[in-house]
Amino acid sequence: MKVYKVEILVIDHGNLGADEIKSVIENQRYPNWCISPQVKNIESRDIGEWTDDHPLNKRSTADAKYKELFGETK
Repeated sequence: MKVYKVEILVIDHGNLGADEIKSVIENQRYPNWCISPQVKNIESRDIGEWTDDHPLNKRSTADAKYKELFGETK
């Protein structure tokens, strides 16, 4: 399974892939057109098999795993 960094973390349960994730985010009709996102950069990492015990699935370990996968954030 892959995860994507678009300054948000998308866990790709549906195996959409980077292009489709970008399309879904950009083409969603948000209430009252309150935001109009444009994805400028997207990075992916393979995280192996997903389980309920995966570090990204737990609040206590998700931030550390994110930093491990993508490096320090702002």
